[in-house]
Amino acid sequence: MRRQRRHHRTTPRTTRLLGSLLLVVAAGAAMVGAAPAQSDRPVRGTTPVPLDQVIPAPVSVAPGGSPYRITQGTRIRVDGSREARQVGEYLAQVLRPSTGYPLPVTDLGKGGIRLRIAEGPYGSEGYRLHSGPSGVTLTAAAPAGLFHGVQTLRQLLPAAVENDTEQPGPWLVAGGTVTDTPRFGWRGAMLDVSRHFFSVDEVKRYIDQIVLYKINKLHLHLSDDQGWRIAIDSWPRLATYGGSTEVGGGPGGHYTKADYREIVRYAASRHLEVVPEIDMPGHTNAALASYADLNCDGVAPPLYTGTQVGFSSLCVGKEITYDFVDDVVREIAALTPGRYLHIGGDEAHSTPHEDFVAFMKRVQPIVAQYGKTVIGWHQLTSADPAPGALAQYWGRDRTSAEEKERVAEAARNGTGLILSPADRAYLDMKYDKNTPLGLSWAGYVEVQRSYDWDPGAYLPGVPESAVRGVEAPLWTETLSESAHLEFMAFPRLPGIAELGWSPATTHDWENYRQRLAAQAPRWDALGMGYYKSPQVPWP
Repeated sequence: MRRQRRHHRTTPRTTRLLGSLLLVVAAGAAMVGAAPAQSDRPVRGTTPVPLDQVIPAPVSVAPGGSPYRITQGTRIRVDGSREARQVGEYLAQVLRPSTGYPLPVTDLGKGGIRLRIAEGPYGSEGYRLHSGPSGVTLTAAAPAGLFHGVQTLRQLLPAAVENDTEQPGPWLVAGGTVTDTPRFGWRGAMLDVSRHFFSVDEVKRYIDQIVLYKINKLHLHLSDDQGWRIAIDSWPRLATYGGSTEVGGGPGGHYTKADYREIVRYAASRHLEVVPEIDMPGHTNAALASYADLNCDGVAPPLYTGTQVGFSSLCVGKEITYDFVDDVVREIAALTPGRYLHIGGDEAHSTPHEDFVAFMKRVQPIVAQYGKTVIGWHQLTSADPAPGALAQYWGRDRTSAEEKERVAEAARNGTGLILSPADRAYLDMKYDKNTPLGLSWAGYVEVQRSYDWDPGAYLPGVPESAVRGVEAPLWTETLSESAHLEFMAFPRLPGIAELGWSPATTHDWENYRQRLAAQAPRWDALGMGYYKSPQVPWP
């Protein structure tokens, strides 16, 4: 069920661009020969974006030679694979509106922008971009690498390329070579759709914003005390009743299975893996309100629209609890092609510790039974994490040494870690005391604080090999529309993305703040709002 909002654009830019695909048939027939020759001389009065000015910072940059200029005759050349063609069509949809050029996607001709999948030292997500006066070539070993390379190419073009109306150009790509692979395989963004519900189009809009910075996981927080957001056929009142409100008492909403499949499909088209989360045994008031039998006393509590935590718990001793978990996990696993299912586990203050341990012992095998790998918040390490499970750390600098050591011990014993320290990576934390949105329980988190830490060395006693990557959660107790998400995520999310992608040797705040400032015209062109931090020298 979709709930419409006003006051901001909810239609993703690429959806509006689909009409431009009609240009390709006629243009492709007319332009299968060689591209028009270009002059090696740069266009007077223009300077291409330097190759090392993108976010995340690339592994290796070798500038040199004259730039490539995209023109009316440019083609996007792909090899014979369906995957490369899909990336080529995505690139064409980005470039056509602003350039006004047809940019046919073809496997014929020479020059232009070439996308090729070939063996090389790129892994599953890396790429090589080479630019010269005769064209740009993107090479990757896998489609995700090509897609990430396209994001680099976007940032190497003028910011006006992100407009959805024709702009004057010229469209230059600096000469040289970028070779790039990620430091960590997990570079996530979490969106809480439970405290406030966000429509399919709003989620798509957020997807299109985060993939620009090579984020590869979308963690959807689908259930909490304030709302259940995914239809479960075997327990229909979860969505129809449990999803009927939100923080502040608004109308809430939920995703039908078709809605959820569309989010998964759209994310996959941008090489983003959806990780669904059903938080339990705490944060479950919406479920408890929907079905009285899930409560130990058999009495359903009222729906909840406040912001307190820690007061709800599934009834660990009742067998119906595990029937419920089995049904929910089975149905969500069937909808989710990704490898992971997040079972929460945080702030279960109303669940006695021995019950929490018993619950996790029962629930983790259910997740495995339906072919998924368990993820839990780091409180999972106080139980017995299943082999291969991942724990998501959300502590702070001042989290107790005892708690940090418990997480470190689990990591040394094989539990992989996703790092989301609340006083660094939580995007809903206020920037300062004057920030109109967000919370401050973890402190104020300005842009520099969000950026200035090293995931590989953050937790004492944790080897870097145990760190799977980073994730930037965005909780929505105070956020109810896309403009709110953008204001809190940008400019901090690109920094978390860089920590996940770029080598530690590239980490430098002074350099980063200059590159970050240069992103502002791009966000303006995309119609995105953002916080103009005084720490960043905005143009």
